[in-house]
Amino acid sequence: MKQAKDSLRKIDSRMEHRSHDGFAPLAAGSATATPPVLDDADLDLVAALQVAPRAPLSALAEVLGSSASTVGRRLTRLGEERLLRVIGQVEWPMLSEGNPMHLWVATAPGQAWQVARQLSELPEIPFVATTMGRTDVYCSLHATRRTRARELLTTRIPSVPGVRSAHTELVLRATTKSASWRLRRLDDAQVRALREVADPVVEPTAVTGFGDDELRAVELLRQDGRASAADVARGLGISRSTAYRLTQPLLQRGLVRPRVEIEPALLGHPLEVVIELHAAPGAIQHVADALARHPSARYVSIVAGTSSVIHHGVFRDEDGLAELLTRDLAHFPGITACEVSVVLDVLRRYWIGRADGRLLSGDR
Repeated sequence: MKQAKDSLRKIDSRMEHRSHDGFAPLAAGSATATPPVLDDADLDLVAALQVAPRAPLSALAEVLGSSASTVGRRLTRLGEERLLRVIGQVEWPMLSEGNPMHLWVATAPGQAWQVARQLSELPEIPFVATTMGRTDVYCSLHATRRTRARELLTTRIPSVPGVRSAHTELVLRATTKSASWRLRRLDDAQVRALREVADPVVEPTAVTGFGDDELRAVELLRQDGRASAADVARGLGISRSTAYRLTQPLLQRGLVRPRVEIEPALLGHPLEVVIELHAAPGAIQHVADALARHPSARYVSIVAGTSSVIHHGVFRDEDGLAELLTRDLAHFPGITACEVSVVLDVLRRYWIGRADGRLLSGDR
């Protein structure tokens, strides 16, 4: 464990000298003349990749009733237009000493966007957005070291110009993460066919005994979730067979989970919210498990703080959110209260900068 964290800290320290992931800082008020639009074939491809992110082009083409060359061109175009990227979601023990935190930041009038931008430049902030509701800015914090987390919470973040106050909730356990959210476009037969070619994943085991090559492979897969053994071999300067032996255990043990990174609004889910739920102790796990199965769920976590469960969800419209709040939550008698923050503008998601629905790219 210590060896893994020390090696990743070296990576983090190199990255702290620039915006995380090498992405350029966001420009205020940026806008595109024509917002990006995905057609039905694009949406079908996204849905297929969500089921099997590393599926060969031939398998994707067979399921979607297309040709491998057509699917390949479409996937390349979505990448070049900065609309889609397959990344590797890394298990928390590979990244840090502790779990992430939810953070709500109240700002001075008119300072929400500026505060969010400054927070988005901190390498320990994977997600940041302006919001309406409880506070002006919501973000997540995931520091490599516990001492760094304390420094950020007590000194660095409160000293950001425009910050008035901040409230933090510690994540104890996640019942679902973004890798599990699906665009529901494919039929059962298509999903079964894709699952047959998807990498089998078992529950993660202890994060111990990793050498530098394994950790470098983690970093490559984190950047490109579809990286082949040949890609890893070139990136690390090792043989293809060695690269295969390095990457397969990481994928099969679930230590790196490939997933599609794309803005939910492009998939027809423009309404994004963070809901804090208060529940009786005996109902907390039941509520979290049930919400993890809800079609809106992107990230559901049990937390330590003033609330019990945090539900980060996306919806097609306000009616969908109303159904969750007035009907679905009514089935859980253990819930005593809830508070909703509506996301206005996402500046960063999973350490990748965003602007107008596009992923800000650059060398890491």
